[in-house]
Amino acid sequence: MKKRPAFKELIVRLNESRKFIQVLLGPRQVGKTTLALQVADEIKMPSHYISADVVTLQNLSWLEEQWEVARHKIDPIKGALLIIDEVQKIPNWAEMIKALWDQDCKNKTNLFVMILGSSPWLAQKGLSESLSGRFEVIPISHWSFQEMKETFHFSLDQYLYFGGYPGASSLIDEKDPTRWKNYINESLIETTISRDILLMSPVHKPALLRRLFQLSCQYSGQILSYSKMLGELQDAGNTTTLAHYLDLLAGAGLICGLQKFANQPFRKRGSSPKLAVFNTALMSAQSTLSYKEAKEDFSFWGRLVESAVGAHLLNAIRGTLIECYYWREQDKEVDFVLQYGHFICAIEVKTGFEKLKQSGMDSFKEKFKPSKIILVGPQGIPLQDFLSIPINNLVGS
Repeated sequence: MKKRPAFKELIVRLNESRKFIQVLLGPRQVGKTTLALQVADEIKMPSHYISADVVTLQNLSWLEEQWEVARHKIDPIKGALLIIDEVQKIPNWAEMIKALWDQDCKNKTNLFVMILGSSPWLAQKGLSESLSGRFEVIPISHWSFQEMKETFHFSLDQYLYFGGYPGASSLIDEKDPTRWKNYINESLIETTISRDILLMSPVHKPALLRRLFQLSCQYSGQILSYSKMLGELQDAGNTTTLAHYLDLLAGAGLICGLQKFANQPFRKRGSSPKLAVFNTALMSAQSTLSYKEAKEDFSFWGRLVESAVGAHLLNAIRGTLIECYYWREQDKEVDFVLQYGHFICAIEVKTGFEKLKQSGMDSFKEKFKPSKIILVGPQGIPLQDFLSIPINNLVGS
């Protein structure tokens, strides 16, 4: 399989020194394990891969035992690499890794360590506390259009509908997507919600969280107030609960609620969110439309187009200091706004289909004087070209 950009970065870091634990963070089924094993094969040193994904079987003693196995594999010249997958599933894992890592550093033990897992729980349960100053993070995002095109020969339309899950590519049948949809819904979405969110975070209303996810896929690309969400969900929840659940879904790499761009931080936080998926496969799998029917449904296909642009931006800014927002004032809207320090890039997406909202670019330019404005679609940058543009090119001069 084609090696992702993070591959070269990992190789460089591992070759430089053993000063830090390398942490690969990202959602399920985006290739973290494959990437780690590719790196292990490339650097040609002894390696030991372990996974704590089966939470009922693993504990601190198991982790300590496996660490010792890796130590015994150390080559006197090259060292050895220990890869720990889904480590956050082990209670109090961070304290044990800190003790083992500090012991190796003291003894000059040449053991490289790579941790794989889901970002919010690793960050909350050990990285920023017990392992402070001992790790570097490499974010692993959903696959881009360019990657799916080069590796699986996806066309633009296929990418819009089937999204960027490499493991699901072999299940694609354009005439009957039933098997593909079942895989996305059962093996990816439900597994992420039940094992990565509900097991790792206190969720008092699991049914509400699941319905919120479904609603977010249905309205991806649209701005929806929390009060309207509550009405749609018909649940006696509150806006604080919904905002928290959106954060959990975003942390798992499923969907997020973009904030409105404003000069004052409190205005950003108090805005209605614009719902956005991290992968358009989530929208298609939740819909009843086949690939052919989706292409003929102008409204749905238009939302796929805008959501694909949003997903491209959200995945590209992971691990950077770039922020992504939307902007709207009355009936005028700018689809996406990127901010990097004082640099502001306003992005408008034209799907080629009639849209109810009006372009707010002129109003936005007058009010905020953006550094760059971009039109994606007809009479602008072609969609397939935009989906191949590196994020640094969007926030550069």
